[in-house]
Amino acid sequence: MDNLDRRLLNMIQEDFPLVEAPYAELGRRLGISEGEVLERLEKIKGEGIIRRIGAVFDLRRLGYASTLCAMQVPEERLAEVAAVVNSFPGVTHNYLREDLYNMWFTLIGPCRRHLEKVITSIEGRTRLPVLELPAERSYKIRVNFNLMEE
Repeated sequence: MDNLDRRLLNMIQEDFPLVEAPYAELGRRLGISEGEVLERLEKIKGEGIIRRIGAVFDLRRLGYASTLCAMQVPEERLAEVAAVVNSFPGVTHNYLREDLYNMWFTLIGPCRRHLEKVITSIEGRTRLPVLELPAERSYKIRVNFNLMEE
């Protein structure tokens, strides 16, 4: 990554423009074209530095429900079970951990009953139990990474 990439990523984290053409606006601020902004972001994404660019919404204020889930998945079934879990649109994150519960994922949906149905479907299709860990309290921690070299 060069200095321009770092500046671009800092802008996206701190002050993403909410305008009709946000990438053109980012380009204007950086002195480059909209096309170059998009090319740089695609390159950065392709290198695995970022996974996605998107808004973060307060699901509860929108009336949605969410929960954290964990599963004990035999190593030889990880790819198969991950494919099942990821096939549900409400799964927002799915990651492996080195622990007894080695597959963790978050699930969102329009209501609590919907989450229960999805969990039951995952259990039925995988023949593995899902441990549900709903949040008791919600915390919002803002994390921005200053990517400029000091």
